[in-house]
Amino acid sequence: MFKPEGIITPVLTTLDEKEEFSPAAYKDFIDHLIGAGVSGIFPLGTNGEFYAFSYEEKLRIIEAAVKAVDGRVPVYAGTGCVTTKETIKLSKAVQAMGGVDCLSIISPYFVAVSQDDIYRHYSTIAQAVDMPILLYNIPGRTGNNIDWKTVKRLAAYENIIGIKDSSGNFDNTLKYIENTAPSINVLMGSDSLILWALQAGAAGAIAGCSNVFPELMVSIYNYFKAGDLAKANEAQKKIRPFRNVMQMGNPNSVVKRAVQLRGWNVGPAREPSNCVSPQIDAALKEVFKLYDK
Repeated sequence: MFKPEGIITPVLTTLDEKEEFSPAAYKDFIDHLIGAGVSGIFPLGTNGEFYAFSYEEKLRIIEAAVKAVDGRVPVYAGTGCVTTKETIKLSKAVQAMGGVDCLSIISPYFVAVSQDDIYRHYSTIAQAVDMPILLYNIPGRTGNNIDWKTVKRLAAYENIIGIKDSSGNFDNTLKYIENTAPSINVLMGSDSLILWALQAGAAGAIAGCSNVFPELMVSIYNYFKAGDLAKANEAQKKIRPFRNVMQMGNPNSVVKRAVQLRGWNVGPAREPSNCVSPQIDAALKEVFKLYDK
């Protein structure tokens, strides 16, 4: 079964000034990320603004990602929707498209659900779609946390192969690692905790900051794998100033603005959260000085 590992980039969705998808710029940016050494490309994650696109746009974006990657690294596609029915519809369309290695499926959002509801949601999808599935836990955005006991139950489905934890709660991540099943590969989704998660047994990370500083984020993983924890820790600490600026606005929109200011033609975030402000720009430019010495 497919094994997710390394530093995977939840790639920004490139837009033009009219907020329409720009496939040529998308290919250029994906080439840049792969050249920097990332282990996977993940279209339509939170940093890819999955919440901002229609069904048809999502398919076009995923198809463009598959074409741009061209088999060089695994492709993870975000297909999670609010309802089970629409998640299955999108997931089956992506499966039929081909070229995607793994589906990332966020927990239901906005709607309040129990752990039994979450279990039923994912188990129904796992039975309907014959592809590797990575659960995605981000309770700060969805309002719902996927309990480790629910993940343990879901491990009975062979195509549920892991979970991305963006809870920011390290104890929650540890419970996934320690108490679920060997078949569940845990990926850290909070960039400030990558090294500690790797030391605890995580398989890697889906790192939003790798859109901005791909070489730096990849180095955390590479130093860890080489056994050089001192250098891994140095690299991990370097992202703290940027993470602090991310809190000045919608975090993934700040990431997109940072990539723009670094010279990549990724375009704006879809309104209402474009995060273009003199204060954010000034803070980002100050942070960049720390990385460009």
